[in-house]
Amino acid sequence: MEQAGAVVAQAASSSVREFTVDRSWWSWEGAHGGSLVALALEAMRDDVVARSGPDRSVRTINAHFLRPVDERPFRLAGTVEHAGRGSSVASFRAAQEGAPVLFGSAVFGARRPGPDEAGSPAPTVPPPDRCDLLALPPGLVAFGDHLEIRPAGPNLPLSGAADPELLAWIRFADRRALDAAAVVILADALPPALFARWTRPRAAPSAELTVHFGNALDDGPVSGWALVRMRTEHAGNGWALDDSAVWTGDGRLLALGRQARRVLADRSAPDPAGGGARPPQPR
Repeated sequence: MEQAGAVVAQAASSSVREFTVDRSWWSWEGAHGGSLVALALEAMRDDVVARSGPDRSVRTINAHFLRPVDERPFRLAGTVEHAGRGSSVASFRAAQEGAPVLFGSAVFGARRPGPDEAGSPAPTVPPPDRCDLLALPPGLVAFGDHLEIRPAGPNLPLSGAADPELLAWIRFADRRALDAAAVVILADALPPALFARWTRPRAAPSAELTVHFGNALDDGPVSGWALVRMRTEHAGNGWALDDSAVWTGDGRLLALGRQARRVLADRSAPDPAGGGARPPQPR
């Protein structure tokens, strides 16, 4: 990732790191939430490996977003709360100039023999080379320039569709391999699925994000495209509940996500040319 970070202090079970996030990773009025959680995950993974060894993969991560993060430095403090024989639990808190912006926790688990169950199969869709490229409005979601998005389902953002679901092939523009941090970003990469229903944008920032990982990364990062689905399961009283799923190109489950969003007042956002908000366009 392009964010800058440095270890400020580190003890046996805790550490403090300082990061900055440049505007290319912004979404609306601050840093993209998934990229912030990815930074926290990488920091906790380093602490867990230092404490428990390299045999533990992340199984779940949960984050609460308290304030937008801008380009000023912010500090992320991580603590290994538990290091057992089969699992470790770590927590993190981040603050920017003393104001809390993010906190959460993650569970890391060693690989063990157990049952196999593929309960969330990937949908059947056209391959990426048969799907058009989607251009996201740079004034609203700058982080989209780091991704190549090719819608694979019938709905586009801001198309007035009947179903609040978005489905797309996604890969990083720099063609990086997909590790756990990259998968967290992908789980939050598509717009809120209500955008499929709407015809003009509204801010719907994440208040909380949880990502549960499958075992596809237990043998290391994977390469190529990921298939990502975002669906609004419920919305009302200014809140929405979105579920996401991320699969490898060959249909293995990488992760399932769920997030609670605040749905803010309806407003049009100007495009860089000064006109009204424009929906994303395939090209």
